[in-house]
Formats: sequence, structure tokens, C-alpha cells
Amino acid sequence: MTGLPEECTLDVLDEAYLTTSHAEQLRVTVEAATALGEALAAGPRALAVRTLPLTTLPYPTRYAFGGAAFSPAPFVTMTHRCLLVQFLQRGEPKNLLFNPTDLDGARKTPFFERLAREVGDRVSSWMAHTFDPLETQLAALGLSANDIDFVAFDHFHTQDLRRLLGTKDGAFTPRFPNATLLAPKVEWDEWNDLHPMQRAWFVEGGRSGVIESNVLLTSRDLRLGDGVLLLRTPGHTSGNQTLFVSTENGVWGISENGTCADNWSPLDSRIRGLAFTAKMQGLDVVLNSNTPELYARQYTSMMLERSVASRVSRAPGFVQMLSSSEVTPHVTAPGLAPTLVFGGITSGEITRSRMVAA
Repeated sequence: MTGLPEECTLDVLDEAYLTTSHAEQLRVTVEAATALGEALAAGPRALAVRTLPLTTLPYPTRYAFGGAAFSPAPFVTMTHRCLLVQFLQRGEPKNLLFNPTDLDGARKTPFFERLAREVGDRVSSWMAHTFDPLETQLAALGLSANDIDFVAFDHFHTQDLRRLLGTKDGAFTPRFPNATLLAPKVEWDEWNDLHPMQRAWFVEGGRSGVIESNVLLTSRDLRLGDGVLLLRTPGHTSGNQTLFVSTENGVWGISENGTCADNWSPLDSRIRGLAFTAKMQGLDVVLNSNTPELYARQYTSMMLERSVASRVSRAPGFVQMLSSSEVTPHVTAPGLAPTLVFGGITSGEITRSRMVAA
């Protein structure tokens, strides 16, 4: 297994994590995260970033906007995406895939299995669109599965890691054979002993029997390399984490704490109900609220994200937070189109595989 250099560990936010008062933790977190974001923006950038769309999916409106949206539409449509990030680590180019979801495995998520039964396969398939396989999209960029050095997920909801890591019984071989999975230890350990509030969103047996030689269990904030941070943002799940990348257009964050730009900037949202609810309750963010494990902690994590990410130049009320599953306009959800739809991140020039280039 490939580990991480010692200097990859960050301690900037440690004081905030040790603070027990929710209000004090929020203040300490925002202060530390603001300084961290400024330093990230002023430092070296990631080499390249590309967004790789995977699928669309229906998602309950009440979860997407924390019950704040005024709409009779029961579902929004989200586009789930993977991110390819190239960066330098000790001067050596590395490739990271963030959220390379196994779509076949994800369909076994208990919530989505029940949804398909209740609303009908015809409806759920009508709202869903699958894009080219991830390997095909990588090949178009001049890369292969063997070129991936690291894999990480913002959290393990809907994930089935058996195809990703391969299984000890040989039923599955590793999808990215040279990649190290960066897995938060707390969520990895909980997967096999879930609380009832967690069970609907985790694939049962999704990590059973996997080959663990390429798994690196993490418990700290990480600077993976030049212009790339992987920070703890617990709340949505116990091991939730957010990827931040520095580009020529500023710092971007990738997370599913929110489902679109409006979640991080509800006071500037044109989605009916978000600004009203935020003003009435004195909120600066609106949560993606499908799992109420730690709502106050998730709020603080979203404020961390707001503080690290850069402002959107054309709409400074918003921050550059790209949801890994972003709400996208759809005819079935009138009035629920986000004020800003990012669609993805494109930055830098991809360094092609040496084998492909040759």
C-alpha cells in the first residue's frame, strides 16, 4: 500500500475539532478555515481538474434543501459526478479520483431500492441518465485505470467498494489496481455496525471481503500535494470529508453537505423558500438533510467550506462549492432550479499517461 508523506498531515483545524461547545466550535472553525483558504489560494495550484459525470438520479426535495424550499414537487434531479485531480506531491505528478461511484452497486442502496418500488421503475429510469463509463472518460483524457494513484469519497453513502478494491475471494478484481483508497477510519469502522439512522443510505456488505492492502485509514486533515486539501467535515456522516483544489479561478470545494450552490448561500437564493427560511431562522447555510446524524456539526462543516472556498466572481454572494451530486433543472421540479448551476470544474492541462503518450 502507498502511504502519504508525513508533511501531508494538517493541524490547522485541530483546535476547532477539540472544542466541545457548538457555538464556540463554529467561531473557531470559521476563523481557522478562513486563514487556511487564503493560504491555499495564495499557494501553488493543482496541475489540472476535470469533472466526469456519472449519472442523474431523483432525490427528495425535502432532503435537498432541508425542508426550506416552498414547492409541491416531491423530487429534484441531481447529477452525480466524479472529479479527476492532477497535482504534484513532492514534485511527482499524482492522479486522484474523487467519488468514482460504482453505479451498479449504488442501486442496492436501501433507500433507492425502496424508492424504485414505490414510484415505479419507469419513473426512476425516466429521471436517470447514465453517462459514458468512467474508464472511457479517462481514456478520452489519455489516462487509464492504472494511472490512478489515489481514490477518495466525500462519504460512503451509496458506495459499494467491492468492485473498486477487489475481493479476497476473487469475485472482483481491483478497478484501479495502483490506487490507494483514503478512507476515514471512523466511518469505515461504523459501516459494519450501523445505527438505524444510517442504514437506509449504506449498501449492506458494501465493503465485505474487500482487499484492504490498498486502503489507508485516515483520521486527520490532509494536504495531499500542491493545491489539494482533503479536510474533515463531519455531520452529514461521521467521516464526511471535503476536497479542496486551488485553480486559476480560485479555490473550489467538492462536497455533498449541500446539493447546489444555493445551500451554501441561501440568503442569495432565488429558490422560493430558501431565503425566507434562512432569514427567519438566522441561518447562513441550508443542509442536505437526508441523515440527521449530527445537524449542528454539519452546519459548522458547511461554514468551514464557505470559508475555504473562493467567492464566485460573477455572483459574490455565492462560493465555489460544487456538490458532488448537484441539483440540475428538470421539468418535473418547476421552481427548484438552482440560482447557479456549476456543472463542473475544468482547470489546467491534463498530463497524459506516459504509456498512452508513447
